[in-house]
Amino acid sequence: MSTLTASARRPLFPRGPGLGLKALVLCLFALGAIFIDTRTQVRAPVRDGLTWLVQPVLWVAGLPSRVAGTAEHLQTRESLVEENAVLRENQLLLESRLLRIEALEMENHRLRELLASSSQLEERVLIAEILSASQDPYRQQIVLNKGAREGVYKGQALVDAQGVLGQVISVTPATATALLLTDPNHGIPVEINRTGLQTIALGRGDGQSLSLPYLPGTADVKVGDLLVSSPLGGRFPAGYPVGQITELKHDADEHFMEALAVPAARLNRGRQALLVWSESFPVEQPPAEAPESASAPAPAEAPLAGPQ
Repeated sequence: MSTLTASARRPLFPRGPGLGLKALVLCLFALGAIFIDTRTQVRAPVRDGLTWLVQPVLWVAGLPSRVAGTAEHLQTRESLVEENAVLRENQLLLESRLLRIEALEMENHRLRELLASSSQLEERVLIAEILSASQDPYRQQIVLNKGAREGVYKGQALVDAQGVLGQVISVTPATATALLLTDPNHGIPVEINRTGLQTIALGRGDGQSLSLPYLPGTADVKVGDLLVSSPLGGRFPAGYPVGQITELKHDADEHFMEALAVPAARLNRGRQALLVWSESFPVEQPPAEAPESASAPAPAEAPLAGPQ
């Protein structure tokens, strides 16, 4: 005899409407609800109320993503600030290197010009670096990093790629001091390239011009004439550019006229210069500490070319 109650003895598959009928009823109900919702505003208050009730749930659900987004934004901003600082430092380094490269290119260009000019000279030459320039406006001098150890001698000519710079006035074992063309105590024998007229060019002390005060009043001299070095005196290489005439001063009652010229060399605008050995000076020089009983007297003790 079975001891189960009537409720416990329900069949596993009870009889009733099938699943297909239930699904059809639910579909019809859903379609009706959709039709009513689209055609009328009956469910609008209910939907709005449900949406308002669900808003806190949606906000809490989206909170982790917003927190993650904020943290990522802060991290991204910090990384951008650091990256910007690094890029600024790199930019500064690259700009300094670029300036150095430009300076090296200019120096290389000047050295090439010096080497090209030295190939045009038959005399022995030596490239020297300019260590310093005199700050005295009345004494226009420069100091070179070559001295008696390299055979530099007093009175030696100094040129650059464009023309004559001046001449050496004192020598130590490691350095030499040179007087520039425009110094008021400097004079150089020159020749007007167009006519061959020989004269003396004196420095005016302004660092920018030369004076030719001893020209005959009837001399064939024109503005624009090129002045080249004259071999007279044996110190400067012949035919090397000295300057160009820019102005003529001639009084009617005077027998002489004066010409002004601008130097061809780049005075105080370069870092290298070219020391040129004169043909009348021996190539091999005795050291600075050589005894005075040297065989041939050095012509370096001769006074500067031109009037002092």
